Amino acid sequence: MSLRKGFFSRKFSKSFRELSVERSGRVRDAEDGAVGSGAVQPEGSWAGMLPELLSEIIRRVESSEGGWPLRQNVVACACVCKRWRQITKEIVGPPSLSGIITFPSCLKQPGPREFPHQCLIKRSKKTSTFFLYLALSPSFTDKGKFLLAARRSRNGAHTEYIISLDADDLSQGSNAYVGKLSSDFLGTNFAIYDSQPPHNGAKPSSSRGSRRFASKQICPQVPAGNFEVGQVAYKFNLLKSRGPRRMVCSMQFPSQGGTANGSVDNSAVKKPESSASGYTVLRNKAPRWHEHLQCWCLNFHGRVTVASVKNFQLVAIADQSQPGGKGDEETVLLQFGKVGEDTFTMDYRQPLSAFQAFAICLTSFGTKLACE
Repeated sequence: MSLRKGFFSRKFSKSFRELSVERSGRVRDAEDGAVGSGAVQPEGSWAGMLPELLSEIIRRVESSEGGWPLRQNVVACACVCKRWRQITKEIVGPPSLSGIITFPSCLKQPGPREFPHQCLIKRSKKTSTFFLYLALSPSFTDKGKFLLAARRSRNGAHTEYIISLDADDLSQGSNAYVGKLSSDFLGTNFAIYDSQPPHNGAKPSSSRGSRRFASKQICPQVPAGNFEVGQVAYKFNLLKSRGPRRMVCSMQFPSQGGTANGSVDNSAVKKPESSASGYTVLRNKAPRWHEHLQCWCLNFHGRVTVASVKNFQLVAIADQSQPGGKGDEETVLLQFGKVGEDTFTMDYRQPLSAFQAFAICLTSFGTKLACE
């Protein structure tokens, strides 16, 4: 009942009210089916609205609510019933085309092509927890829209970051679990695991540390487990030479047919050159030494204000396995930097998703004595 009241409290235009009165009636729900032969839905039933009328309603809500927190009205439309959810998903485009994060599934879809999604990462040293927010204003002090949370813990000689949709439920057995990050003993090599297969036929990791125990499977059609989708390595600095960290990322992006747990079509996604193994290699952009400031500098375009060894920018490198393979070393796909004691910015774009970008940024936290 609260959904009905909330929906009708919205101030639609006079033309829509006239249209809804004219075309509302007893309509059989062809998609969900009716009980009994020839049965019809009661007048005013949510699922019984004409497809044309329902599509017009959702289109108007979609066009009028372009950002958060008003974007929650689009999510409310998808929560009414199965039919509303299906039509809403058809109207709301993926982030790569619309440039807007609407549903949780958007966090595993590639970001925009022309401009990056600007996000903030808040760190809680007391609880070893990290929170990812979508920036809603240029201010670094505003929290923004919560997206993901991660908690760091020790697992034997390794460090793990459990990534979840729920800031209060950070466990692998949770329905909100989306993936994790695992490091080696030195904290220089990381593996990124996704809770859903990146492509059809993908097999979960067989290592004991990557298995999920007591997991509550969200979708019966999708196998439960941890699927390795990327690796991050920090190069050793054996000579202790002066300079920033050097990192290389090998990422596996969703196939063009979409992910196994969604209906996303990534055919329009422009990806960097990938190697024969299906992984795309990214590396940090080399900074330049500033003689006057006596420090290493990168142009973060005002999005980083505090000098830190954690700051980095990632670009795609040329594919050496293919003749003429080229990488765009000018386009920054991911940048991460410090703006406060426990506040950091994270800006990402295609082909990275919010989940992948967040996992890569988490590798920057922690001391790496062999790399500095």
